[in-house]
Amino acid sequence: MTTIAPPVVRTKGSSSSSGGRSGSGSVTWMALPAFVWFVLFGIIPLFGVLFLSFTTWNGIGDIEVTGLTSWKAALQDPGLPHALWVTFVIMALSWLVQTPMSILLGTFLATSKRYRELLAVLYFIPLLLSSAAIAITFKALLDPNFGLGAGLGIDALNQDWLGNSTLAIATLIFIVSWQFIPFHTLIYQGAVRQIPTSMYEASQIDGASRMRQFFSITLPQLKYTIITSSTLMVVGSLLFFDLIYLLTGGGPGDSTRTLALEMYQKGFQANLMGPASAIAVILVLVGLVLSLLFRRLGGRADESQLEGV
Repeated sequence: MTTIAPPVVRTKGSSSSSGGRSGSGSVTWMALPAFVWFVLFGIIPLFGVLFLSFTTWNGIGDIEVTGLTSWKAALQDPGLPHALWVTFVIMALSWLVQTPMSILLGTFLATSKRYRELLAVLYFIPLLLSSAAIAITFKALLDPNFGLGAGLGIDALNQDWLGNSTLAIATLIFIVSWQFIPFHTLIYQGAVRQIPTSMYEASQIDGASRMRQFFSITLPQLKYTIITSSTLMVVGSLLFFDLIYLLTGGGPGDSTRTLALEMYQKGFQANLMGPASAIAVILVLVGLVLSLLFRRLGGRADESQLEGV
C-alpha cells in the first residue's frame, strides 16, 4: 500500500516566522529616526522646562534651585485662573463653531463634482497663510477709523471690534475658525469618501432622503474622525499665542489673555522664567488630560472600510 508523506509544516512555519521578525525589525528601524527626533526636540525640552519650574531665574543670570517657590508664585497669581478660564472659553467656542462647519463642508466637498474641486482649492487658501499675517491683516481691516467699514461706508462694520471684551472674543473665534476650518474640512472630506457607497444605496432603496442619510449614515460613520478632529482642535486651542498677541495683546484688559500668552508675559516681559515654566507644565498637563479624555471617548476602532465614495 502506498503512503503519502505528510507535508513539512515546520519548515514553512519557521520561514514565515523569520520573515515576520524581519518585517517587524525593518519597521522598527524606519521609526527610529522619528523617535530620536521626538526625544531631542520633545522629551528633553519638556524635562528642561520641568526643571526650570523649580528654579528662580530671570533669563540672564545664574539659575538658582528654589524648590516650589515658582509653583507657589504661579498658582497664587490671581491672573492664572482667569487665563485658564479664557483658554477654555476660546477652546469651547472655537470647537462649537469649527466642528459643524467642517463636517458640513467636508461632506459637501467629498463628492466628485468639478466645481466643488475648484471651490476646495480656493477654500484652502487660508490654511496656507501664517497666523501673524492673518492677525495683522484683520487688525487693519477691523480698525474703526481706517478699516473696511470706514472704507466702504458701512456703519454696521464700524464697531470697536478689538476694544470691547465680548466683541474681541467673538472676533477672535471668527478669525480662528476662518483659518483652521479648511484643515478640519480636509480631514472630514477624506473620511466621508471612505464611507461605503453600499450603505447609501441601501438607504436610497428604503426611500431615505439626503437629510436622513446624513444623520443616519454619515454622522455615525464619522464618529472616530470627529474625535480625532476634536482632539487636534482642542489641544491646538491651548497653543494660541501669535494670533492673540498681534491682534489684541490679551486685551481689552485681560479679556483675551490665555495661558500661552500669560506664560509669555511672565517669562519674557516680567523675566520670571520659573513661574512661566510652571505655567508651561500646566499647559502640557491640561493638553495631556484632554487628549486622554478624547481617547477614552473614542475607544478602539477596529472597523475597516474597504469601499469608498
